[in-house]
Amino acid sequence: MPNLSVLKSTFFCLFLLLSSCKGRTQTHDTITVVSEKETDKKIIVAANRTHEYLPLLENKSVGVVANPTSVIFKDEGYIHLVDSLLSHQIEIKKVFAPEHGFRGKADAGELVNDELDKKTGLPIFSLHGKNKKPSKELLEDLELLVFDIQDVGVRFYTYIATLQLVMEACAENNIPIIVLDRPNPNGHYVDGPTMQKKHTSFLGMTTIPLVYGMTIGEYAQMLNGESWLSDGIKADLTVISLENYTHQTAYSLPIRPSPNLPNDISINLYPSLGLFEGTHINAGRGTEFQFQRYGASFLDSVAYDFSYTPKPNFGAKYPKEEGKTCFGKDLSSQRRMDSISLKWLLDAYSNSLDKSKFFKTDSFTKHSGTTKLQKQIESGLTEEEIKMSWQEELEAFKQIRKKYLLYE
Repeated sequence: MPNLSVLKSTFFCLFLLLSSCKGRTQTHDTITVVSEKETDKKIIVAANRTHEYLPLLENKSVGVVANPTSVIFKDEGYIHLVDSLLSHQIEIKKVFAPEHGFRGKADAGELVNDELDKKTGLPIFSLHGKNKKPSKELLEDLELLVFDIQDVGVRFYTYIATLQLVMEACAENNIPIIVLDRPNPNGHYVDGPTMQKKHTSFLGMTTIPLVYGMTIGEYAQMLNGESWLSDGIKADLTVISLENYTHQTAYSLPIRPSPNLPNDISINLYPSLGLFEGTHINAGRGTEFQFQRYGASFLDSVAYDFSYTPKPNFGAKYPKEEGKTCFGKDLSSQRRMDSISLKWLLDAYSNSLDKSKFFKTDSFTKHSGTTKLQKQIESGLTEEEIKMSWQEELEAFKQIRKKYLLYE
């Protein structure tokens, strides 16, 4: 028969071990949502808080800015926001679609056409075609606009540019706008070069860092509060907030936010590898590991033991280096990062066989927001030296950011 004192000691040790693990989340190569069992507090996206916004929509002619991420989560699966609103007899007049379209099938940068939604019969008007801002004519039959799109917290990810132009259009036409907030998977840090005014474009319309550490609802408040809309006008803005969210809460997106961000690793690496979009380097487009690898046929094959060949696929009809053997690095096991890394960009530049053709200068400037970064790389500055040059502007932005944070 087992010794009773030994059993008691064993159970006590197990109790201490389990207690010490309570509330922790394991760190894997992917971002993991803090589970309900561990915290007893599940993140609730604003779209799920129907009691907060449905009363505001009743008896109104409504427009919705949405894409495939605009969903209400259920115990099993989810329902699209548009379908939910229609089921509550909300009068939706039209839907506006950002880059990649309402159903999310268009390539990055590809123009999106107006169309009819096959499921609902609603007219869909593109905000990523010849017009990126809703016209007065498109808004004249609306009394209110709802904006609900999952962002990833990177300046050149164009959904925040769409938000800004939609807010401007609403302000100019006296139409209230409701933003349904969602978590920012890169909301746990602020980093990167700050956009210079003279280089603003649809890839960055305001003087914010590359990674700005705000939810889309917080950012909407900043656009209003800092008078960053055209001519300093202000939108009649309502933000429906999240529940049980902090900026340090790891959040795994259940739906890919765009065709080339398929998982948590790609989203976390996007601020760093997205800078390759302004070069001739392939960053995984044309493979199943978008923004989880990089390479090119003109990188020194001796320096790398990894290679791959980009081919047309979903989200990348014409990938860079299509059909060519690309030498580079596989980052698909990269652990979660809390800052931008320049080491891969510097590595690729260092191992380029023709440095004169490495950058697509105009595009790189638009992505980085400044001409400085390319010059710093070409001058041979280290990552530490480059990042030190960002610090003064980052600190100034953080002081502005504080005013608009809704979450810790």
